[in-house]
Amino acid sequence: MTNREKLRQLVLDVFLIDENDFRFELTRDDVDTWDSLGVVSLAVGAHETFGYHMTPSEAAGIHNLGDVIALLEEHGVDFSS
Repeated sequence: MTNREKLRQLVLDVFLIDENDFRFELTRDDVDTWDSLGVVSLAVGAHETFGYHMTPSEAAGIHNLGDVIALLEEHGVDFSS
């Protein structure tokens, strides 16, 4: 499974999004369940899935999936495939 697929599954699980509604361009405004608890769950899931522990300020600064990818890439997670 690629890292993009892992992130996709993580987002589906954390935010309870229907597979048909998923896209990598999702933002907080697109997802009703993207609240503070969802961000914490996303941060925990990112740690479990990718091995990177987000700081609270990093997690708070996430406004879209592009932010998640950029943050993880900065810490060595490859999303090129």
